[in-house]
Amino acid sequence: MKTIRLTTAQALIKFLVAQRIMIDGKEEKLFPGVLAIFGHGNVTSLGVALDEERKNIRTWRGQNEQGMALAAVGFAKAKRRQQIMVASSSIGPGALNMVTAAGVAYVDRLPVLFLAGDTFVHRIPDPVLQQGENFNDPSITVNDAFKPVVRYWDRIITPAQLLHSLPHAISTMLDPATCGPAFIGLPQDVQAESFDYPEVFFEKVIHTIARPRADKTELTNAIEVLKNAKRPLIIAGGGVHYSRAEKELAAFATAHNIPVVETVAGKASLLASHALNAGPIGVTGCTSANALAAQSDVVVALGTRLQDFTTGSWTIFTNEKTVFIGVNTARFDAVKHRSLPVVGDVRETIAEFDAHLGKWRSDDVWSKLAQKETAGYHTYIDGIANKNAASLATYAQVVGVVDRAAQPNDYVLTAAGGFPGELNNGWRAKSLDSFDCEYGFSCMGYELSGAWGAKMAMPDREVISFVGDGSYMMMNSDIYSSVLYGHKLIVIVCDNGGYAVINRLQVNQGGVPFNNQIADSGVTNLVYVDFAKHAESMGAIAENVESIDDLEAAFMRARKSDRTHVIVIKTSPNDWTEGGSFWEVGVPTTSHRQEVLKAGETMREGKKQQRIGW
Repeated sequence: MKTIRLTTAQALIKFLVAQRIMIDGKEEKLFPGVLAIFGHGNVTSLGVALDEERKNIRTWRGQNEQGMALAAVGFAKAKRRQQIMVASSSIGPGALNMVTAAGVAYVDRLPVLFLAGDTFVHRIPDPVLQQGENFNDPSITVNDAFKPVVRYWDRIITPAQLLHSLPHAISTMLDPATCGPAFIGLPQDVQAESFDYPEVFFEKVIHTIARPRADKTELTNAIEVLKNAKRPLIIAGGGVHYSRAEKELAAFATAHNIPVVETVAGKASLLASHALNAGPIGVTGCTSANALAAQSDVVVALGTRLQDFTTGSWTIFTNEKTVFIGVNTARFDAVKHRSLPVVGDVRETIAEFDAHLGKWRSDDVWSKLAQKETAGYHTYIDGIANKNAASLATYAQVVGVVDRAAQPNDYVLTAAGGFPGELNNGWRAKSLDSFDCEYGFSCMGYELSGAWGAKMAMPDREVISFVGDGSYMMMNSDIYSSVLYGHKLIVIVCDNGGYAVINRLQVNQGGVPFNNQIADSGVTNLVYVDFAKHAESMGAIAENVESIDDLEAAFMRARKSDRTHVIVIKTSPNDWTEGGSFWEVGVPTTSHRQEVLKAGETMREGKKQQRIGW
């Protein structure tokens, strides 16, 4: 067998370069780039290897390890899990900075390859700079912190282990049932060690993503239930996007006259204008979707984890006899809450359902009710999105500006805080795959870094990021990244004086405003940030606007800008889109405040609607 002598780091990068994937009939790089911040744990070996392969794999310089890894997550989401970015850091704090982003990828089922430097296997110079020593187990380093938030974890302690580890990491990330991040720890001495690798290890491999078909018995059981449904409902989750089943979903819903509601991850699975799109479901959902959920007798859950924000903490499905059919590549998700499992690819399962259902359709009375309810939802959104010059702009009005001005190719992105509810309701998709709200892990800071990654993935689309002042303060350095690398974003910053949506939760559950809004945080010198000047200092075009009319004009200017354009507007901290549903949170059962005790009673009353006994 022919061999080639390489360091561990060189072999790793050479192997990644050789991995390809078929996307829409075209061969592409499986790993198109590496996001990296170098330090003593990765610069001297992995950095050299990346430099040697710079013509074959692009290295992007990050500003913050968490931010660059979140960009890798945003890239994976925009690519619908068909390509994978690498995030690399040094040892210690650099590695730990990536753990939060790994958590996002883990919860959202998105592939990212994390490569972190590690301490010396031979331990002679221990403790080394940035090493956290474990008194009881010297094999433990801070990189063990990744174990709870990745699907695959390994530490390479001899060069030969790459031959086993790398194929397994890739297999895990590409399998729809196990998709998520993978982590490989690279001790400093092992990165630099040489080994005679078989040349065949570096031959080009063209990957495809499997589309597992459902078991015949599971299909039969599901079809029998669905054929007897009087009020069926489809929940479109993120799995619809990852299966690239949007067109098939639309055709299936139309053929069988079944209303569709969308989770946060599944939003833009159908056009908002589709006759059977009944809107977003759950806590950040709308009245139409939740009303249909309450009346449904069979729910087909397509590619969804059935998170509490989707189910209203399991209170919106008030018909105790409602049967759930769980269509998912992961059996773990397919069997949730006593669902009839159909373990398989969403697109292929829809096709099988369609063939078995034949000409069966649900009653027109049900679909007409869905359309009536949905019309009321759109009327409500149109009303609250209207201009109102007499007061501070609301989030709904800000979203309304972009909703009205949106072009079919626009891609809207946001994350935690007030925007998930506002955009989930107020952004009416004019094109498929036009929305990304990181709400699985609800990670503040994703809004800007994730947008940078999305723009990497889609350079020809306008990426529009909505971010509150709180998230902006947490992580904003990738505005600079986007300017440096020519990844133009439109960023809309809504400044409502702090963590206003959590202040709302605090007050609604009987508390007093405390430590959320800047003004309620015991500050001795109340100073507000000039976000436009801050963004401008990082090379972006930036402006403050005073009104919704001004925002409309600024948004048009931003479209024409040649680099990232940041628009800042003061918004109301107290006006929010209503609708939604019950959400269970922990409210004290003992308090000196009557408001807290009353909120607890309301919470316990709401819990009576929960479906339990699973």
